[in-house]
Amino acid sequence: MRAIRVTELAGPESVQLVEIDEPSGEGAILVDVHAAGVAFPDALLTRGLYQYKPELPFTLGAEIAGVVRSAPADAPVKAGDRVAGLTMITGAMAETVELTPERVFPLPDNVSFEAGAGLLFNDLTVYFALQVRARLAAGETVLVHGAAGGIGTSTVRLAPALGASRVIAVVSTEDKIDIARAAGATDVVLADGFKDAVAELTGGKGVDIVMDPVGGDRFTDSLRSLAPGGRLLVVGFTGGEIPTVKVNRLLLNNIDVVGVGWGAWTMSHPGALTAQWCGVAELLTSGTLAAPQPEVYPLEEAGAAVASLENRTAKGKVVVRVRDSG
Repeated sequence: MRAIRVTELAGPESVQLVEIDEPSGEGAILVDVHAAGVAFPDALLTRGLYQYKPELPFTLGAEIAGVVRSAPADAPVKAGDRVAGLTMITGAMAETVELTPERVFPLPDNVSFEAGAGLLFNDLTVYFALQVRARLAAGETVLVHGAAGGIGTSTVRLAPALGASRVIAVVSTEDKIDIARAAGATDVVLADGFKDAVAELTGGKGVDIVMDPVGGDRFTDSLRSLAPGGRLLVVGFTGGEIPTVKVNRLLLNNIDVVGVGWGAWTMSHPGALTAQWCGVAELLTSGTLAAPQPEVYPLEEAGAAVASLENRTAKGKVVVRVRDSG
């Protein structure tokens, strides 16, 4: 079968499309992959910069959507079912994958394979962040950095479905404004000067929740943008720099800085993935939440797809098409 392999730690442009053996599927759920998601950790993995360092060579990718080829009798899905699934770290960008039962989920009929491959990392992370870590309450205002990226567009889509009354999107350049608006942002502001813009939009009150997958030099102004009792969600550091916080700011304004380690949580909380998926799937099936509309690359251009995350040119979620769904 075809697969995207990392054979040297030289960045996204060095990945290779090669032929490797199919997995046996013995005792596991075997899925024929139609699309695979691309996430920021994929870019880090191609340079050996991720905290998990798989042995070379390895197959890239962690999230898929496809059709079950075979499954054990006691599995929650059966042959022919449309599914989304997680390999969690590596192995997804291949024509066939084997998955464990707790990482395979029925894909709603109204969600395409390409959209399904773009749901897992981002939507489950955002659902966990807003529901579990931020305790989002109805009527609250959410600000999201990197709003034209994967986590950003997911937050813009999910926050209103979970009860937020307003979503303020922060984007780095003007060409990304339309992406955030199309995803459903109430307001869009540029990163340069966002603190003052947010103060004006909220009448000086500030926002209840900041979703921050960027980090870097925006962090302090994000804290200053919180209303009393507000929560800043630390999701990642695509900006490169890991910021620090002066804790007196937390005390003076009764605000929280909250870590969002979705992967670590799922590893230590059995059943968490299933519960999160059920919550997201219910919103998708009911039409309360629109499926993502990812940028789609052919499998042959997987390196370019991963590079778009690294150089921050990606617009929304990125997936690779592994096989024709027609």
